[in-house]
Amino acid sequence: MATLDATLDDAPLSRFHTRSIVTAGMGFFTDAYDLFIIGTATTLIAKQWNLSSAETGLVNSITLISAFVGAFVFGRIADVLGRKKVYGLEAALMVGGAVASAFAPDLIWLLVFRFVLGIGVGGDYPMSAVLMSEFSNRNNRGKLVGLVFSMQALGTVAGYIAGLALLGAGVPDGIAWRLLLGLGAIPAAAVILLRRRMPESPRYLARVKGERAQAAAAVTSFSDGALTTDAVADGPGKRLSLWAFLSNPRYLLILVGTAGSWFLFDYAYYGNSVSAPLIVSGVLGTSASKDLIHVLALQLIVFTVAAVPAYFLAAYTMDRIGHRRLQLIGFPLMGLAFLLIGVIPGVTTAVVPFLILFGMSYFFAEFGPNTTTFVLPGEVFPTSARTTGHGISAGFAKVGAFLGVYLLPIIKDHFSTAGAMRLFALFALAGMLLTLLVPEGARRSLDELSPEDVVATAEEIVAAGESAMRTGTAAPVGGSGGAVPASPTSAAAPSASRA
Repeated sequence: MATLDATLDDAPLSRFHTRSIVTAGMGFFTDAYDLFIIGTATTLIAKQWNLSSAETGLVNSITLISAFVGAFVFGRIADVLGRKKVYGLEAALMVGGAVASAFAPDLIWLLVFRFVLGIGVGGDYPMSAVLMSEFSNRNNRGKLVGLVFSMQALGTVAGYIAGLALLGAGVPDGIAWRLLLGLGAIPAAAVILLRRRMPESPRYLARVKGERAQAAAAVTSFSDGALTTDAVADGPGKRLSLWAFLSNPRYLLILVGTAGSWFLFDYAYYGNSVSAPLIVSGVLGTSASKDLIHVLALQLIVFTVAAVPAYFLAAYTMDRIGHRRLQLIGFPLMGLAFLLIGVIPGVTTAVVPFLILFGMSYFFAEFGPNTTTFVLPGEVFPTSARTTGHGISAGFAKVGAFLGVYLLPIIKDHFSTAGAMRLFALFALAGMLLTLLVPEGARRSLDELSPEDVVATAEEIVAAGESAMRTGTAAPVGGSGGAVPASPTSAAAPSASRA
């Protein structure tokens, strides 16, 4: 038999992995539907409630700013209390927020309900990414986590189809937008029970809670008896406090890479995607509110042809290409598409060339940073801070998305669609540079990416330092081979304190 981590790292793909993809992925189906359908809904709401451009932008983006709150809060709670204890609660918030939004009597209440929805959407990011990552083996982790995220593609397509179906059937605008928002509750409700039945992460049980015997039993249970591990006794777990995590130079640098690159990507991507009806209608020389069916149909065609295959291509190839490497490939190519739209004269008024370049930007967004920015933060931080690190990264990304969605109409009015695209290209270049701060995760174990045996408690570091000062030698800490040098450079070593 092998150790628990080795068993999980080398485990063959099983039905449990498939069930986990569906359970986690349906949340992302809902996330995408809720986030991207709002651009269509607000086109109808603005007419009915006579919203200004600023009010329309706020409705479009309020869910994104509250997603920052949800990602950070759920991410931290999951590291403190455990993944299973809170998994499913974020889906319940999405159900409640979607249903309430459909019955919103005015703008203020709609903003409140969309804010609640956004907390659930944000919370879903670290929960689903990290659970799938911790259940995955080393050789297929990118594919498995990527497939969870790929459900976003299907959710986006479902939103376009729902909009076309309701508008094509002649449903009055005042009812159509309420149905569009309310339908988001159905897939979220379908997965609540499934998520509550998901087992706790064995890596979390063993590493953080010290419940190693239960973790070994969990591995046997979720594999239907196919996998077994060495019998081990329970022992003390290792936890990083929030301050210890954020003040650790190594983790902080990686966090700048994951959160910063994701922030820049989401600024460009969500500004581009949520405001797509505005962008496409401008190219067509029509009004989105007057010709919304035509605009939605074109969006559906471009997204289905260019983006949907790229999601799944990224998932199935990133373990061979490299998780970070794929992000380094996707960012500049996506930026090139934005740059060409921004600098080629007349392209923003020529429908076919614009749609080709617009589709190219979608393809290299999905076959690149849109997928990899989700995967990387779920594998490069230690177990006791993994959902925290992912939650902070996802949260800052949604701040970028909020700014992109809210500011794009203003930028477009002042600098044209071409000017907005040139700015997106600049952000893509910056995102590529920040990616260099993140380690490559493909085909590497989670322990190798973020070794936890060198994580010591604050008390152990102090004791080891005092011993080293007395003896003039380096002293081991944590009982696991880590050491604190008897010099000022010991401050650079990973440190932790009990939460």
